Amino acid sequence: MDNADLLKELRIERHQREDHAGGPARWPWIVAAAVVLLGLLGGAGWMLLGHRAITVQTAAAVAPSAGGEAGAVLQATGYVTARRQATVSAQITGTLTAVLIEEGDHVKQGQVLARLDDSGYKANLAAAKAQADATHAQVAQYRAQLAQGIHDAARLQSLVARGLVSKQSAEQAQTQVNSLRAQLAAQQQQAKSATAQAAVAQVNFDYCVVRAPFSGVVTTKDAQVGEIISPLSAGGGFTRTGVGTIVDMDSLEVDVDVNEAYIGRVKPGMPADAVLDAYPDWTIPAHVVAIVPTADRGKATIKVRVALEKKDARVVPDMGARVSFLEQKSKPTAAVPQGVLVPGAAIVQRDNHSVVFVIDGDKARQRTVNPAAQAYGELRLLPTAVKPGDSVVVSPPADLRDGSDVQTKKP
Repeated sequence: MDNADLLKELRIERHQREDHAGGPARWPWIVAAAVVLLGLLGGAGWMLLGHRAITVQTAAAVAPSAGGEAGAVLQATGYVTARRQATVSAQITGTLTAVLIEEGDHVKQGQVLARLDDSGYKANLAAAKAQADATHAQVAQYRAQLAQGIHDAARLQSLVARGLVSKQSAEQAQTQVNSLRAQLAAQQQQAKSATAQAAVAQVNFDYCVVRAPFSGVVTTKDAQVGEIISPLSAGGGFTRTGVGTIVDMDSLEVDVDVNEAYIGRVKPGMPADAVLDAYPDWTIPAHVVAIVPTADRGKATIKVRVALEKKDARVVPDMGARVSFLEQKSKPTAAVPQGVLVPGAAIVQRDNHSVVFVIDGDKARQRTVNPAAQAYGELRLLPTAVKPGDSVVVSPPADLRDGSDVQTKKP
């Protein structure tokens, strides 16, 4: 076989190459499989990243009051606090034999709240009173002896003048009188001491009854019958330091944090309106009590105390509240604007429309709005699309869309 024949044997025909490579008909399937795989990977990434909850800050939409919001120069949020509340405890250590309060009870000043085992204190009181009675009896005895001694000395002195007894006898009688007078004075001091000890025993015995220091409402019940209470904290967690907590509901006010950049707008005594988060349609007249002269470095805020001018059983401590500081007193006869008030930062532009995002569970729902032209301080009036009490997103992120998963953070 020559060289030409050998080369012909080594040559690979076209149909053999196609069969060996899998054929041109298989390439479209490979490309399709790769596209599907990339789609699955992209979908998984979208599921992991696209559905991650966006952290947002929210504010409550509130109904405007009659003429009050129109004069608002500033708004701030805070909480209802009690200026007068106390955790009531005994002033001695003892075992509770009766607890006469429950949460929500209204109590009067001096009302009995609890009783301690008083057997030991009662015995001490009886002993102290007996000792005081004995010392007072000795005082009476010395007083009688002194009176007799004075009479004897006077009698001897008259006998000495007539020469019937010696002068020494009269002097001894006078010395006896002086001694009895000193003993009487000492016994009187001992009687005072015994009386004071009896008074101390009486006070300790009275401490076995725990009474309300002022009228108010019981908010917590901290101890049960059989537990030991003490005015001092003891180790091990077996000793209670209080029976319960009483709050004077007439002392409730609102503490709000005002941004230090706007604190110059707030003055003591200026009128205000308070709206509780729990009752967004209820406006409570209020006024500024004081501006606390200290700043919170972390939040850059200053605390302002606001007094509520109307007391109501619906107002309870630690409720969230929003306070509108007014230029002048609200006029009840003024027309109430229709709609709700929201922070201006809650309104953003999407597709050339003004929108707000309302929190619905863990989703953000986009709503198209037409804000009123008039501004109310930092607030804007939305006549429609949002209801009082709705939570709106403040300064919505650019990637927030209708239906996005969200989680809220505290302001």
